[in-house]
Amino acid sequence: MKRFAPMSRRALLLGAGAATVGAMTAYGQGHAMRRIAPNRASETFNPDVDLDLICKRDEARILNGGPTRVWRYAGNLIKGPSNALTALPDTYLGPLLRFSKGQKVRIRLRNELPEETITHWHGLHVPMLMDGHPAAAIDPGETYVYEFEIRNRAGMYFYHPHTHEKTATQVYRGLVGGIIVEDDEERALRLPSGEFEIPLVIQDRSFDDDNQLAYGGDMHTSMFGFYGDRVLVNGRSNFTVDVASRPYRLRILNGSNVRIYKLCWDDRTPLTVIGVDGGLLEKAETRPYVMLAPAERVDLLVDFSGRPQGSKLTMLSGEFDSLIPPMAQRMMRSDLAVGEEYSLFTAKVMKASSDLWKLPEKLSTIRRIRGEEVANREDPIPIAITMAHMAMFLNGRPYGHDDIQPRERIPVDTTQLIDIFHEHGGMGMGMGMGMGRMEMMGGMGMMGGGMMRGRMGGMGMMRMMSMAHPIHLHGQQFEIIERSFEGDEDAYATIREGFIDSGLKDTVLVAPGERVRIVKPFGDFKGRFMYHCHNLEHEDAGMMREFSVE
Repeated sequence: MKRFAPMSRRALLLGAGAATVGAMTAYGQGHAMRRIAPNRASETFNPDVDLDLICKRDEARILNGGPTRVWRYAGNLIKGPSNALTALPDTYLGPLLRFSKGQKVRIRLRNELPEETITHWHGLHVPMLMDGHPAAAIDPGETYVYEFEIRNRAGMYFYHPHTHEKTATQVYRGLVGGIIVEDDEERALRLPSGEFEIPLVIQDRSFDDDNQLAYGGDMHTSMFGFYGDRVLVNGRSNFTVDVASRPYRLRILNGSNVRIYKLCWDDRTPLTVIGVDGGLLEKAETRPYVMLAPAERVDLLVDFSGRPQGSKLTMLSGEFDSLIPPMAQRMMRSDLAVGEEYSLFTAKVMKASSDLWKLPEKLSTIRRIRGEEVANREDPIPIAITMAHMAMFLNGRPYGHDDIQPRERIPVDTTQLIDIFHEHGGMGMGMGMGMGRMEMMGGMGMMGGGMMRGRMGGMGMMRMMSMAHPIHLHGQQFEIIERSFEGDEDAYATIREGFIDSGLKDTVLVAPGERVRIVKPFGDFKGRFMYHCHNLEHEDAGMMREFSVE
């Protein structure tokens, strides 16, 4: 395995040939992004929580032997509750930030890296200047001051770089950290907390013989994303957590660049899901497994009661099919083949406990969007995913600063119906999954031209390149009202029960042959808000656009 060798977008474009370069340049690619000045602290903003966050080079002991050079976040709490910033031991992960809904937060981001960077608060509803837009990147030695109010409901969110064309490599080097938001509704449930609440960040990485991070810089990586050959949980290999025989809350983030996990226990104990990206579900759901794409979160209630001391329960990524093209599978160099079963982490029961706790039947109240609130019920906004040879597009265009198209201009304080689909799909209504939510939305699943279909052109190579894409929309969380499918039913059957579509989301996995219909508010803030594939290599290669909220 070669040492760290990131591939720039320029190298990707040159490798694609002059025709592709010409096409992308016509859409405004290849130009430097116009920067905005670093934000400064406001004299009128009185924060409840005030902290420093430093992006720096460091070393971490990840494997046996010598340390690994990493990039990481380090923090310092200046003002606020003592649990607002918790440094995590024995890991390169950034400190865990814990906020309460309604708090005012100031974060001073200081760049001590050898290149530009900026940080995005994934899932938080904040103004554009506080969102970590790539245009806000700061140079080495500079500081960017974020000031915002926590408007989100309780849930697990996270922070990571959103640097133009460098997000994948900066995250891969170690720049990521978790955010927990609390509110009164969740506190009243008295869910497992303290030592019985365990945040878990799952990533995959590769290492060379000197324990240094290894990263492919070839065309395969740029096209399909980088797959590591070793699973890390909370920055550690072969992760084991010691538990007592009582209920626990496991809050899991997929922090990988591209790898998708199918979470399931080795003894096939069903998973009890209590929350997703945007917080608690209205009631718990039991699933045999959960599909977790990059940037998605899942909140599990795990009851170890009755399990004897010394017993173990191992979380696996189970077998599945259909999420990456056969071409990518054949070319993959990772020892962890996508879709095969492998271990993620182990829970070991170390002590007995008599603590009793019953999961409430009702967890939360989600204020559902009504059909009459949607501004474009007859004309959904498309997000068409195109992946061809060296081409990463959304709606037929790569990312271009100041390249806002008419359908990307959104009136502020409106709610929009959005269709996300694979451009080459040629699909109809398929199985019509999610009909219940569709009916609740006043039949919007059948709006926008009757039968849902993609364009029939571009079959052949594009279909061969088809793979799953986790699509993330910045700003407020959205509701999934329909998921339809047309394709290989046997392959789809290996993943279909793993989608938790009843909660609020900010990232949704769109499998090959799927079309996902969502409703999303664009409230409170004007400005430009990104939407993109959270396969980070795809994001860097141009599968990113932005809405202009006006």
